[in-house]
Amino acid sequence: QVQLVESGGGLVQAGGSLRLSCAASGRTFNIAAMGWFRQAPGKEREFVATISQSGLQIYYADSVKGRFTISKDNAKNTVYLQMNSLKPEDTAVYYCAADRYPRVPVSRSPRDYGTWGQGTQVTVSS
Repeated sequence: QVQLVESGGGLVQAGGSLRLSCAASGRTFNIAAMGWFRQAPGKEREFVATISQSGLQIYYADSVKGRFTISKDNAKNTVYLQMNSLKPEDTAVYYCAADRYPRVPVSRSPRDYGTWGQGTQVTVSS
């Protein structure tokens, strides 16, 4: 079993920055990829970014490309999402998730991620 705990959400003005963290514990050797997803009120959960265990595969949603950066610290079993130039439309609950199956390319579908954190709220004011 893998457990994921997100932190770092909050309220920020448009144009500001936040860094989200996702700490993994438990059977972390089973993790093949870690992803960030978000869900705004009344909308479906959507892909934001993902990174393979090796760090060699990184993908972003078009809506965040150039503004968000995903990274990982294997020693700390932690994945980060640096969010810059935030927009009101980035407002959502952000979730990190783990996929135990190695895939090429890394999946961008939430259905392929079997373990999820509790989520952290990000609110961007205009």
